[in-house]
Amino acid sequence: MRTFVAVARHGSFSDAAAELGYTQSAVSQQIAALETDLGMPLLLRRPVAPTEAGARLLEHAGPLLMRIEAARADVLRTAAAPAHRLTLAATPLALNAMLAVRLARGRAAQPRLSVTVCTTGRAEVAGQVARGRAELGLADGITAPSDPLRLPDVGPLTTVGVAEEPLVVALPDDHPLAGRAGLRLADLVDARWLQTPLCPVERLRDLAGDGFRPGLAYTGDDVHTVLNLVAAGHGLTLLPASVGLGVPLAAPRLVHRVELLHGALPPGPAAELAAELAA
Repeated sequence: MRTFVAVARHGSFSDAAAELGYTQSAVSQQIAALETDLGMPLLLRRPVAPTEAGARLLEHAGPLLMRIEAARADVLRTAAAPAHRLTLAATPLALNAMLAVRLARGRAAQPRLSVTVCTTGRAEVAGQVARGRAELGLADGITAPSDPLRLPDVGPLTTVGVAEEPLVVALPDDHPLAGRAGLRLADLVDARWLQTPLCPVERLRDLAGDGFRPGLAYTGDDVHTVLNLVAAGHGLTLLPASVGLGVPLAAPRLVHRVELLHGALPPGPAAELAAELAA
């Protein structure tokens, strides 16, 4: 399956062989075996491209390969010796001030522990933890109070809510609603909204109905850049109250939620740090 994905991605048997460290003959044999097993061609040969059946198989390939990696990592975690170096994968706004303090307490209690924090997207946080590339993960998002985040199904992970805080509507200082004590999303359905990883327009529609015209799309993770775009009139957005300057969101009741993700954690530094983050 991994060979099939590589050939389809490169559009070349030889390039896939170079990437995987196989001979071109070995790649051809693996593709032929997969096609024999399914009883139909999966790749056109000249030019190399997926057939209709191959395209459908590609839709399944990513999740299947992810679950295989997750299963391998899950099994290895149960037998791994406690390590004093670990990686914490986090979405850009997940490690808020409160959790940063908890992280500091956890490190102070384990002076030998070396922690590397890597920021990435929500789906990637779950994937890195499932694959064993990060021992712990912190993912954030907008949800109703106490409701879990919508995280991808990447394997048997434990998720624990570790922080919730109110949201504010970030808008320009000269906006007609900037002086309000609170705002309802229903009053802003006709506004133009920034499209950001934390506050995608599709999520607003899920929570409050139709409307919410998308404005400028920003794929980065710098809050100051988001605030500058809002101030310049490119669109509104929702931000956690601790980092955003804006008007409190009054309705519906929504929060910025952070969840801790991890796989099986035998006793040791990672388990102790996870307990501190979830305290």
